[in-house]
Amino acid sequence: MRNIINYGGILRHGIPEFRLDRYILDKQIEKILSLGIEVKYGVSLGKDYLLEDLEKEYDAIFLAFGANISSKMGIQGEDLEGVYGGNELLENNTHPDYTNKKVAVIGGGNVAMDTARTIKRRGAEEVTVIYRRAEKQMPAEQKEIEDAKKEGVKFLFQTNIVKVLGDKKVEKIECIKTELIKKEGETREVPVDIIGSNYEMPMDYVVMAVGSKVEEKLVKSLGVDLTPKGNIKIDENYMTSKNKVFAGGDLSGTKATVAWASRSGRDASVKIMEFLER
Repeated sequence: MRNIINYGGILRHGIPEFRLDRYILDKQIEKILSLGIEVKYGVSLGKDYLLEDLEKEYDAIFLAFGANISSKMGIQGEDLEGVYGGNELLENNTHPDYTNKKVAVIGGGNVAMDTARTIKRRGAEEVTVIYRRAEKQMPAEQKEIEDAKKEGVKFLFQTNIVKVLGDKKVEKIECIKTELIKKEGETREVPVDIIGSNYEMPMDYVVMAVGSKVEEKLVKSLGVDLTPKGNIKIDENYMTSKNKVFAGGDLSGTKATVAWASRSGRDASVKIMEFLER
């Protein structure tokens, strides 16, 4: 097997090895490379080449560079030293020293679980997942939640973070309790802050895992239509507003899991082949 240690993108650098066996990943990548595709390394769209360059050279283009920029909550103190994005921590492996530290992970999805478990395994004294809804409403897979609990990760449900407090770096967080209310026209109960239920918790680090978004500057530079949420807009054939330019996966707003992204790529390839056969 060739050396493919750096292949795999988010599958390798964004999903912890304890959740995705690297042997399985390596075998799948080798299988893909054995088809005879050409791979160009160390180049970035928007820096080393432009979409216009690809349009001149190729008959069809598929954009699938994902949406892995951590969303922010827009709360006070979010820019303090010690506040991180969960996606970036996992992808870039740029963790601080968690030894004897208290860490709050904000969110309820798989990224929150991956981040919390990774941080706990790296020696944090205490890791607390804070989620504004009830446990049954968490988007993370139930197995991931249970595994996190078994590994010592704590959970605070129906709790929201309203401030990160500290001078230059994180010292504590201010939280507020929430109640779930069924609003008219809504199919899902929504969390509403309980006035006066605020309290503070000492904290060393805060990790935001409340969702992800596309790299806004890059996407806007492509000259394709975008959805109201900033994803690349595609039609039923996965084609963007530019002829012969297709997109899929998280970039186009697909459900943010590896399985859905893979299916999106598979289905898009069928549409691209149909396009090329016209």
